[in-house]
Amino acid sequence: MEKFKKLHQQTMPLLLGNVWDASSAKCAQEAGYQAIGTSSAAVANLLGYEDGEQMPFSELAFMVQRIASASLLPLTVDIEAGYSQDPKVIADHIQELAELGVVGINIEDSRVDETRYLTAKDEFSQLLSHVCQELKVRQIEMFINVRCDAFLLGLENALEVAIERAKSYQEAGADGLFFPCITKAQDIKALVATTPLPINIMSMPELPNFEVLADLGVKRISTGNFAYDAMYAGLGRQLSEIKKQGSYASLFS
Repeated sequence: MEKFKKLHQQTMPLLLGNVWDASSAKCAQEAGYQAIGTSSAAVANLLGYEDGEQMPFSELAFMVQRIASASLLPLTVDIEAGYSQDPKVIADHIQELAELGVVGINIEDSRVDETRYLTAKDEFSQLLSHVCQELKVRQIEMFINVRCDAFLLGLENALEVAIERAKSYQEAGADGLFFPCITKAQDIKALVATTPLPINIMSMPELPNFEVLADLGVKRISTGNFAYDAMYAGLGRQLSEIKKQGSYASLFS
């Protein structure tokens, strides 16, 4: 895990190749990425599930095992909200992933019950603290990247909520903080100034380029499920073209 931690202290942000199966993991490694991470939405969709812990953890673990066997890169896994509200069960899940060679996890402060909603700050912080304590007792080293969904949910006071939660999650034992859907430079700068923990953000159409993000203090950038979506959008276009042309010629052009 120490090697993975050091990747969050580089001058330029760590570009995390988000993957969903063995083939995508190999692609990221061949492209020269330094680390890979699963996209929960992509893995779930690949197996025919909706995102939001609809996929059984056992199936996630199977996919992680295949991904880990296909790449030598450090691997972090999105476990959504932990697949439980019991810190010992969440620690069990993390231990299972550690035994597969995983060096980091993402855990998020929102849950899905028909719609996605934020868990109460103190409730989630307490859960996170108990999970971290349980891992320490078990002597399991794992980079805990905590995802705050204030921006993803489009809250009017997203920055205020994110700053408040960043401080709380740091105290609870987080190693890094993830704020998907944040895009404004002034918001990013404010969050970086809030905590010494490495800040992770996600690719978005309005996001500044990597050099600007480095200057703002961002330490990690995720792809999310966008590469997966783009790949399958391309497949859809390819299949439509085959039908339109009445030939498979486009597959070989």
